[in-house]
Amino acid sequence: MKNSAFSIRLSMAALGVLSVLAAGSAAASEIEEASGLADYMAGKGDAQPLKDYGIKWGGWLNTSISINDNSSPDKFNGPVTFGDRTSELQVNQAYLWIQKAVEASGDNWGWGGRFDIMYGTDSIFTQAYGNPAFDPRTGAVNTNRGHWDLHLTSFDQRFYALALPQAYGELNIPVGNGLNVKVGHFYTPIGYEVVTAPDNFFFSKPYTFQYGEPFTHTGVLGNYTVDDNWAVMAGAVTGSSTGGWDGGFDRNIGNWDFIGGFTWTSDDKNYSFNASSTAGSQSEQNSNTWALYSLVGKANFLDNTLHVVTQHDHGFANNVLTSRGLGDDAEWYGINQYLMYDIQEDLGVGIRGEWFRDNNGFRVNGPARCGAGLNADGAGNVVSYTCPGYSYPWAGSNYYEVTVGLTYKPLKWVTLRPNLRYDWTDKVKAFDDGKRKDQLLFSTDVVILF
Repeated sequence: MKNSAFSIRLSMAALGVLSVLAAGSAAASEIEEASGLADYMAGKGDAQPLKDYGIKWGGWLNTSISINDNSSPDKFNGPVTFGDRTSELQVNQAYLWIQKAVEASGDNWGWGGRFDIMYGTDSIFTQAYGNPAFDPRTGAVNTNRGHWDLHLTSFDQRFYALALPQAYGELNIPVGNGLNVKVGHFYTPIGYEVVTAPDNFFFSKPYTFQYGEPFTHTGVLGNYTVDDNWAVMAGAVTGSSTGGWDGGFDRNIGNWDFIGGFTWTSDDKNYSFNASSTAGSQSEQNSNTWALYSLVGKANFLDNTLHVVTQHDHGFANNVLTSRGLGDDAEWYGINQYLMYDIQEDLGVGIRGEWFRDNNGFRVNGPARCGAGLNADGAGNVVSYTCPGYSYPWAGSNYYEVTVGLTYKPLKWVTLRPNLRYDWTDKVKAFDDGKRKDQLLFSTDVVILF
């Protein structure tokens, strides 16, 4: 109850901010010119007091509500995540960051870094849970999952938690056009959609994003811009028993896996193609392969008002425990297609279609919060403190979804995103508490930048 009350207070505060901003024409120009809530409230003051040192801070509040077409007793929206509860107001992300950015240069050394902290219902999905409660190969219980940002809040907090998704140092090495190197814990550069709420067109997330890709890495990553058309990246990631995915700082740090890719952009910036990958051993104790590649193509038409994105991911994990038993070679793959149109500067409409195949029942065994919340006690008993005693069937299946949505920005620092989404599967009854193969879901959220 205290979490629900807290989320309601935060959400009501967000709504209160909107109502205050909507009132009073005298301050209209100041509101429209502000880059964020802190900038507006500072007035003629300084919302960035450390800018002379190259240090900036920011953040946002993201709150949402979702309603599906059934009255599921468990109140989960099936395997849908980042808005996984129905008929409940959620504070998805109360987010703060501070950064000293580094400019790529072939002439001078430069240093900086970034630190992010997030509280809310999305936090559990972005923690460093790359050492799960069960060994992916044998199913043996893992009583030590690591200590970076797992369980910074107590186990009685089912839905609200803290995450530290980024904490890295950054260095510019004056070689060629400037080599940028990150060292620490950082968001993955793989895929199209991202964790950070202000940076996605849709509120709801695709299966590929939640189940097919990593969220974060711990390690070293270098980025180099070759010229106006080409950029490359390469590095090594560690700290997990899932091939360098979502790793921390104190488990499996002896195992290092490859991460890398390239991006091509056309001269007019209307077309681009990105290929990225992770590959390597699963852990220090397991040399079997865990790998993924992701391909993302983008194109802009009609004077940069029509945006088309196509994504294909394909992942592999060899000799793991799946729904078919021990020693299985798991695969997951799919295609996402996006079409987004800017009706006007502050209003856009879009549609996303997705097919995701969890070939062996290895990746989608939701609700995702149930699996992420698994933890072993001292006696070796594994329970999910987020979904005690319950999870959906664990089996191979195709997952499909079509989402239509709007993105509306009444102010530069306020975004509203209503979404209507239809999901269905061919085998697993993943919806309505494990009783149905389809679901219609309406969701809407608001993002307020600080």
